[in-house]
Amino acid sequence: MNPTLVILGPAHPFRGGLANYDERMATEFQHKGYTVTMHTFTTQYPELLFPGKSQFSDRPAPMDLDIYRTFSSINPFTWLKLGFRLKREKPDILILRFWLPFMAPSMGSIARLVRRNKHTKVIALIDNIIPHEKRLGDKLLASYFVGSVDGFVVMSRSVEEELHQFDSHKPVAFCPHPLFDSYGCSVPRYKAISQLKLDPESKYMLFFGFIRDYKGLDLLLKAMALPLLQNPKIKLIVAGEFYTDADSYLNLIKEKKLEERVVLHTEFIPDASIPNYFCAADLVVQPYKSATQSGVTQVGYYFNRPMLVTNVGGLGEIVPHNKAGYVVEPTPEAIAEAVNNFFENDRFEEMSAFVEKEKARFSWASLVEKFEEVKSAL
Repeated sequence: MNPTLVILGPAHPFRGGLANYDERMATEFQHKGYTVTMHTFTTQYPELLFPGKSQFSDRPAPMDLDIYRTFSSINPFTWLKLGFRLKREKPDILILRFWLPFMAPSMGSIARLVRRNKHTKVIALIDNIIPHEKRLGDKLLASYFVGSVDGFVVMSRSVEEELHQFDSHKPVAFCPHPLFDSYGCSVPRYKAISQLKLDPESKYMLFFGFIRDYKGLDLLLKAMALPLLQNPKIKLIVAGEFYTDADSYLNLIKEKKLEERVVLHTEFIPDASIPNYFCAADLVVQPYKSATQSGVTQVGYYFNRPMLVTNVGGLGEIVPHNKAGYVVEPTPEAIAEAVNNFFENDRFEEMSAFVEKEKARFSWASLVEKFEEVKSAL
């Protein structure tokens, strides 16, 4: 009889990297012989709390996954209903995807009910235990969640250290974010440039993903205005929806006279368009002010793109400095120096070749093994 697994977290019809990750993880467990069911939200975020334009994807539902919308982040009656249901069904493993303390009441309550069956092992996959944008009550909510599970898989060492503030006894396994390998094939640079209507004679950096203040886009814009990066042929593509006030960034672009060098595609980027953005870019830049890990890095690896990351959280664990890219301090000066080194010395081919070899270590099979490792320790 196949082992049974339930995953609670974002999945279709919700959009974004978390949903894509959870679905890819479910597929890998199926490949390993598990019977997998996914339970996702009826309401993920109340509209008043959601900063983007839409929470939902326009892509079709995955044909090979059983996904059910069964619980709301804000409706305790749905927590009770799903909790008692899974308690009765007795899956061997319940995985909870935890990235925000806001989700602690719903997921923690469901987990507490399920564990009463004395069979199901509840393992949390932790993106962040303390969020980048901190709010009152975060630690209390995180503590409630940590107390509801049996073990953890984390994607960065910094999260593992933070987790010890709440629990130092339950088993923890570290597994870097696996490769995002579901976005289709690479396309030739000239085709990507043409699709995006860019100047083929220019060189491009890419800032990709939802725009939040902690991601440091302002540091990158200030770096572009420094003397080292005055070359008008070095440009920046900003691809992603604003999840913060846009005016401060738009004003900074005007103030630094960067209008001709910054290409703004500030809307949600659908999966089908992702290859064009990464394949048009020479360098993927993540100038974060704080971080744990990032799925953008793993998309960069998939498309063999060199990356610049800042030395915060777990980002530096993933990008070997001066080989797959650069790990720099989160200052405009350090960013400008690394970008200048990359373009002045034509390092794309060298670093891209290293990235292609390095990405072999980010496998989904390794993630499954880490969950099995934690379960065996319980």
